[in-house]
Amino acid sequence: MLKKVALSGFLLLLPLWVQAAETFIEGKHYVKLDTPVRTADASKVEVVELFGYPCPHCYSFEPALESWQHKANDDVDFKRIPVVFGRSWEPMARAYYSSELMKTLDKTHNATFNAVHVERRRFRNQEDLAEFYGNLGVDSAKFNKYFNSFAVTARLRQGDSKVRGYGVEGVPSMVVNGKYRVTGHMAGGQGKMLDVVNFLVEKERKTAQ
Repeated sequence: MLKKVALSGFLLLLPLWVQAAETFIEGKHYVKLDTPVRTADASKVEVVELFGYPCPHCYSFEPALESWQHKANDDVDFKRIPVVFGRSWEPMARAYYSSELMKTLDKTHNATFNAVHVERRRFRNQEDLAEFYGNLGVDSAKFNKYFNSFAVTARLRQGDSKVRGYGVEGVPSMVVNGKYRVTGHMAGGQGKMLDVVNFLVEKERKTAQ
């Protein structure tokens, strides 16, 4: 009887063990870049999310990504890059970089997603965004100063260069350590993207040892 109980307990745990040991395959679940893109800090494993505020899939992915970010180890360097897939995307990308430089993303990031996808607001230009961010408690004058500044323009160009280097054609996409690109389509859905990212982060940790 004890053997049966022990065996049944093992069988109940088996699916969890299989899941923990899940292996993802290059070319099927993720892509290895032909030319790695340099990361900001070689002592850490860099994870980059490529997103756009107009993208509904980015909006739906955000809660899971935020939860993952808060649980990430100290050796993970997480970054976001707003992509520009058209002229109408640029103002919101500039707004992101402006808010990042002002250290106000905690006020603006989720609020901008909600404004676009829940409130159905359209931000056509700098003035629309300055007014919206001002209502969130961001200094509008400072925001306007940053919006077309050299610093924001430089970040926009650097971001565009990395998007090209990563070979990103859709969002949300994630890139691990400048070497591997992950999409929801390849991973098997948005819910699997972070599983693949975790697998690749661990792969890079082992490589560094």
